[in-house]
Amino acid sequence: MRSLLTHGAISAALICLALPATAHAGELELPTRKPGLWDMKMLSAESQKTPISMQQCTDEATDKVLMARINSQPVSAACSKRDMQKTATGYIMDTECGTPGMTMKSHTEITGDFNSAYTIKMTSQHLANGVSRDTNITVEAKWVGACAADQKAGDMIMPGGAKMNVKDLEEAARNMKNNMMKKQ
Repeated sequence: MRSLLTHGAISAALICLALPATAHAGELELPTRKPGLWDMKMLSAESQKTPISMQQCTDEATDKVLMARINSQPVSAACSKRDMQKTATGYIMDTECGTPGMTMKSHTEITGDFNSAYTIKMTSQHLANGVSRDTNITVEAKWVGACAADQKAGDMIMPGGAKMNVKDLEEAARNMKNNMMKKQ
């Protein structure tokens, strides 16, 4: 159960990071979210019967930093398709990304607004080493007010109360990569 929770929490964090993604530099962008504390509930149809809840403190600058990271060259280079369209009720994004031995196709629909509440519905198909896995995830986000006094923009309160800052994820990934290289 703990591994499911950890996997779900990581998935939720990744979706939150992906939220402000853009199609390609200079093209259509999602608006930044209203500054403050966002309550998010993620439900994966395949593995969870109860939503995973978390909170994120954000501001405009943090959302813009996340956009830049998602649009970075290594991410963009791995994707052969990254299309986003504005609809009457929100946005639709379709992506196809891959590396040798692995591909992922996803379709994401975002409805609502970025000032009070929005919903993300994502369906994806992962193909790795000949094994296919489909994923259906729904994230419901609601603005709940100002961040707590002890929170800074980028702080995420994960299930179980663990706190991490999305701005620190890049440094953590870099450290993990360096540690792996040292072991080789």
